[in-house]
Amino acid sequence: MRNIVLQMMTTLNGRIDDPGAWVTGISDDLYAAIDRIYSAYDTVLVGHTTAIEMVEYWPGAETDPASSDTVRSMAHRMNTYKKVVFTESAAPAPLDWANVAYVQAQGDGDMVQAVRDLKAQPGSDMILSGGAALATTFIRLGLVDEYRLFVYPVVSRGAAWFDAVESLPELDLLSATPYSNGVVGLHYRVKAG
Repeated sequence: MRNIVLQMMTTLNGRIDDPGAWVTGISDDLYAAIDRIYSAYDTVLVGHTTAIEMVEYWPGAETDPASSDTVRSMAHRMNTYKKVVFTESAAPAPLDWANVAYVQAQGDGDMVQAVRDLKAQPGSDMILSGGAALATTFIRLGLVDEYRLFVYPVVSRGAAWFDAVESLPELDLLSATPYSNGVVGLHYRVKAG
């Protein structure tokens, strides 16, 4: 069965919303690590608002002469992988991006069933890469199998990923990796229970 891997950037105090307010940059070694990690996935899970933000960048980044080799590699993955866009709307605004599928989830039951269906399909692990509300919902419902958090050395006021979660799962640390910009990558697996 496929796993759901939550991969997000966060602050020391767990903020995941509005990264433009606190992300101080992505160093080359961090970007290369993210690209390497993405190679293990074939499906990206996102909320509709985040998908709109992503489609404004990734399709053009693959052929932009100003993009680094790592950015072009990452853009190729983002443009060719299946994107599952979660929405509450029965008729979401269409996205001009390849391989987009919509999942309408109007409540917790819909979300849990949709994730069960996705996990039962053949393929690689799936990455949950945003946004903050979708990530919090997945955490609250216990739908995340692994966490890959890139912790920025900053404290910033905003929505923390654990604010709306009553009980957090027990985690096994798989790795901790420092990067040149002070970010630490933490990889955890949810303990079987």
